Amino acid sequence: MKITLLPPAYLGSIYYYACLTGGVTLTDAHSHYIKQTAANRCNILTSNGIQTLSIPVEKSEKTAIKDIKISTHDNWQQLHWRALESAYNSSPFYEFFCDEYRPFFEKKWTFLLDFDIEIEKKTLELLNYKEVNIELSTRYIEEGEDTIIDLRKELQPKKFDVSLHNELTLPYYQVFDNKYGFTPNLSIVDLLFNMGNESKIYIKKIQKTI
Repeated sequence: MKITLLPPAYLGSIYYYACLTGGVTLTDAHSHYIKQTAANRCNILTSNGIQTLSIPVEKSEKTAIKDIKISTHDNWQQLHWRALESAYNSSPFYEFFCDEYRPFFEKKWTFLLDFDIEIEKKTLELLNYKEVNIELSTRYIEEGEDTIIDLRKELQPKKFDVSLHNELTLPYYQVFDNKYGFTPNLSIVDLLFNMGNESKIYIKKIQKTI
């Protein structure tokens, strides 16, 4: 049985969570960190359109993902929480989930991977995927290993091509869809705040076509 290798992700995309919950996965902790990747970036939909939230990190050249530290010279947590609140406070399920996420934007974190994994665990819980365990790699994994389905590059925001995934055009309610139309494959929180307990049903529909 092959294992799907994923990059770590900050409030990863809907497609990311479809992959994470669709089989046996492993999260890469040992590759060199690359700037502006899923590990520290997510996309949400605001009244002004798509907004990218980016976690600032300390010097990262030739540093393994597991060793990347979050920069302490920016009030990113406050800014990100305000952005999430502004974007989703009128969504149907914001009030049900906001207090579950708020502590992640109040606690001080040292390592990016720790933050990513802990908020991912909480998200899986809210999606009712409590049976899914997040396993981290224990070594550097080369591209092309026979037992691995390597999605590390495909799932990066700048590499992922939504047009190649028709399943992601399946619409669900979004707060600003009357202004922008349906916007596919945003951060998983867009789905949760807008669809609540039906989020898992939506993810399963996507998985049937992957």
